[in-house]
Amino acid sequence: MDYARQQRDPARHAVGIAFVVIIHALVIWALLTGLGQKVIQIVKKPLTAQIVEEVRPPPPPPPPPPPPPKQVLPPPKPVIEQPYVPPPEVTPPVMLPPPVIANVAPTPPPTPVVIAPPPPPVVAPPAPPKPAIRQGVSCTKRDAPQFPREAIRAHIEKGRVDAVLTIDEKGNVADVQIVQSSPPRVFDRVVRDTLADWKCVGEGEKYKASVEINFTLKDE
Repeated sequence: MDYARQQRDPARHAVGIAFVVIIHALVIWALLTGLGQKVIQIVKKPLTAQIVEEVRPPPPPPPPPPPPPKQVLPPPKPVIEQPYVPPPEVTPPVMLPPPVIANVAPTPPPTPVVIAPPPPPVVAPPAPPKPAIRQGVSCTKRDAPQFPREAIRAHIEKGRVDAVLTIDEKGNVADVQIVQSSPPRVFDRVVRDTLADWKCVGEGEKYKASVEINFTLKDE
């Protein structure tokens, strides 16, 4: 069988074309006569839908109420009979004679005990103040000054110097002050140099003491 020849057959094509032309003609005729508008009106009508509800079974009946609780009555209380008690015998009061009131002297109040105040505490008298300048001083190192050669050449045989020493907390001589010298200024320098090397007793605070130095040529 030759399929290619059948496909090229013009009779077959003419039938198909005629069928299509007939369909188009029918559609045009329907539109011209109003048949198409009726079809559209039928399609546009509202559709009614019914909802079918599910049929539910009726609910079960409620349970019966519980029975009321039983009331327990308390047992009756026993009645205790009180024994008969006779009333007490009332004795009539005995009339006594009125009391005799005697004059009683009032008792004097006791004498209060007087407590003597304690004696005042004995306060020791304050120590007398230390003098501003002490007379004399205790020194562990106390060298005597030498007779100066200037006094020998000046034919001075004796002399005297009064000095005041300032002693610090440790007992060292911090200052030597010449108060009076005889003859004047002859023995001052040797007294200052010698007394500055003295070592005295320290008292933890500064104090002053006066000393007297005597010079004689025979001692030299």
